[in-house]
Amino acid sequence: MRHLIDTYIRAEESEKISAFDDLSLVELIVERGSDAVKELPKGIRENREAVAETIENNVRKLIIDEQPINPKYYEKMSELLDALIEQRKKEALGYQEYLARIVDLTRKVNNPSTGYVYPTAMDTGAKRALYDNLGKNEALALAVDNAIHENRQDDWRSNPFKVKKVKLAIKSMLQDDEELTEKTLELVKNQHEY
Repeated sequence: MRHLIDTYIRAEESEKISAFDDLSLVELIVERGSDAVKELPKGIRENREAVAETIENNVRKLIIDEQPINPKYYEKMSELLDALIEQRKKEALGYQEYLARIVDLTRKVNNPSTGYVYPTAMDTGAKRALYDNLGKNEALALAVDNAIHENRQDDWRSNPFKVKKVKLAIKSMLQDDEELTEKTLELVKNQHEY
């Protein structure tokens, strides 16, 4: 057996194919801008179409992953990405201009507070999500946020009675609109801050 392994299996030194330093491609783009393309593996880096599709797929994945946290915001980001992809496919943009726009979009997707100018009272991700999903009504978003903070209890997501208490607090702020209450409750459950 040893003879077979020695004869037919070779082990060589590992080869570093990219210098991502434990960063995702999106984080690398946010940090280094269009220079991040230079860090991609050689086979991708030399093909502009492959570079574009790799970046687009990574941005799309981030949008899908973050969608439950702020559906309205990430829906808008998805539309912007679709428009950018369409422009690239129609060759309406030069490669450098495309890279500049995809870098800008990537930064907006990665950090929503840079993608839109929010009122100063919308100082947390949860408040911004409520603001975006409650018709950009600042007073309503603040009232719902306050009601949630006053009524939520420890480990409230896993206890149906505690969830109901939060739901009733939200419902009272939304004037008993059952459909909007359900959507808002799902949004709130996805927030890390509550």
